[in-house]
Amino acid sequence: SGHHRVPRGTTRLLAPVGDPEKLICVGLNYRDHCLEQDVRVPKEPVIFSKFPSAITGPFDDILHPQDSTEVDWEVELAAVIGKRGQHIEESVALEHVVGFTVANDVSARDWQMRRNGRQWLLGKTFDTFCPLGPAIVTKEAVPDVHNLWMRCSVNGHRMQDSSTRHLIFGVPALIAWVSRFVTLAPGDILLTGTPAGVGVFRNPPVFLKPGDEVQCEIEELGTICNRVV
Repeated sequence: SGHHRVPRGTTRLLAPVGDPEKLICVGLNYRDHCLEQDVRVPKEPVIFSKFPSAITGPFDDILHPQDSTEVDWEVELAAVIGKRGQHIEESVALEHVVGFTVANDVSARDWQMRRNGRQWLLGKTFDTFCPLGPAIVTKEAVPDVHNLWMRCSVNGHRMQDSSTRHLIFGVPALIAWVSRFVTLAPGDILLTGTPAGVGVFRNPPVFLKPGDEVQCEIEELGTICNRVV
């Protein structure tokens, strides 16, 4: 309409959902990501979580923890729940989604893979380890959420380049699976996994350091860009 507009340069975009009840994540959900780490493609979705306090804005800084030397990137499609449900059938699962956004599942690989009993939680949930945005794009505006290219660049160098068509478990299957265990509530966020190209499995491994800039982009959904400090 042209009304209620402000100059982009005078605004700071916050995460489109800042305090969800649940922040649910999926591991090993792209075949090439399984292959790059030499693990079997899972027969059931691999579910873990981040705490909502990990969420930060689409252009805010990522705080590099003093306790980690192996901070990594993961561009991911995120689905935002809009309708409460439990034991949701896959055939109607998208009725429970309000829209989609871009996420970066920042990961401290030393804590994820070697420390704390190799449980993933601590390595995934440092403050600012879930940049999110730049907005929620309603599902009606996305022609096919399972056919969107996705990319991640670090300091302008392309690290990940894939498509959501390579998801092992699509959004409806994930919603049906997760809702067997927990009630999904409006505002809950579901990160659907990352493709190949993360830093830890490169030869030699590459990790984020203060001063790096990470850009994650998904077709139709937009771009987030975060500086490591």
